[in-house]
Amino acid sequence: MEYTNLGRTGLSVSRLCLGTMNFGPQTTEPDSFAIMDRALEHGINFFDTANVYGWQLGEGITEQIIGRWFAQGGGRRDKVVLATKVYGKMGDWPNDQGLSARHIIRACEESLRRLQTDTIDLYQMHHVSRTTPWEEIWQAMETLVAQGKVIYVGSSNFAGWHIAQAQAAAGRRNFLGLVADQSIYNLLTRHVELEVIPAAQHYGLGIIPWSPLHGGLLAGVLRKMAEGGAARGASGRAADALAEHRPTIEAYEKLCADLGHDPADVALAWLLSRPGVTAPIIGPRTLDQLDRTLGALEVDLDEATLKRLDDLFPPIGNGGPGPEAWAW
Repeated sequence: MEYTNLGRTGLSVSRLCLGTMNFGPQTTEPDSFAIMDRALEHGINFFDTANVYGWQLGEGITEQIIGRWFAQGGGRRDKVVLATKVYGKMGDWPNDQGLSARHIIRACEESLRRLQTDTIDLYQMHHVSRTTPWEEIWQAMETLVAQGKVIYVGSSNFAGWHIAQAQAAAGRRNFLGLVADQSIYNLLTRHVELEVIPAAQHYGLGIIPWSPLHGGLLAGVLRKMAEGGAARGASGRAADALAEHRPTIEAYEKLCADLGHDPADVALAWLLSRPGVTAPIIGPRTLDQLDRTLGALEVDLDEATLKRLDDLFPPIGNGGPGPEAWAW
């Protein structure tokens, strides 16, 4: 396993981050335990979750599963850089969601209880709040850091200007501020290259891409369908995207076959080659899926291949950051 620093911090995290959103709804608790144990065997030390995962209002099902896994001991908690999130709806009352200081602190306490731990290593805002002043948010986060309940703070789904706002407010308080942002980022979804990644690099945030395989479309969906297997990218919203991008996906899978690599490995390797990227989030439902993701670390994409991928999945405008991407 390869490791890198999380943004500008001294914290070492694996280049792949274990996403746990499937734990509970898609993956049983025993299988979730096995996946987390295997992740540690592979050297993956970065685990990501959220208080809303499990999708039963207020229950935090996925956090509970992780907490029971930690409770088995064996140094599990000490080995893991644990990230969870706050913002989503956790109850029916108005203050059971968002980023008010009240909700941040209560949600943190509840996550700590479910996770059976004293500290969250990376506490992430799952979405920006357009109604809560940054002074209030940072006051709450500072309190949690001072109490030792949170070590680092991150964001998710922020725009570049939200990152700038957050860091300016944190700087006025002599607070570290954000150290990472989770963004949707993959070959088919590259808009973060315009503003988010430049802002993150300027302020020293690591980028943690979610949906690196675009709902399975970049994981060999057409090959799996031809082989008669169940392909995640062939159902639900992904099916509409597949219909829209089918010629591109066909060409992509042919390129991967010519390279001799699995399409999922190429998609992850491409992200690992991108500036500012710390660790794509992988979300295996089975042990086999987890084991197969490690192949991405062995893929070396040369300049000709990167150019071919840009041809297939062109960046927005002229490519790169704004304003050059859309102006002279």
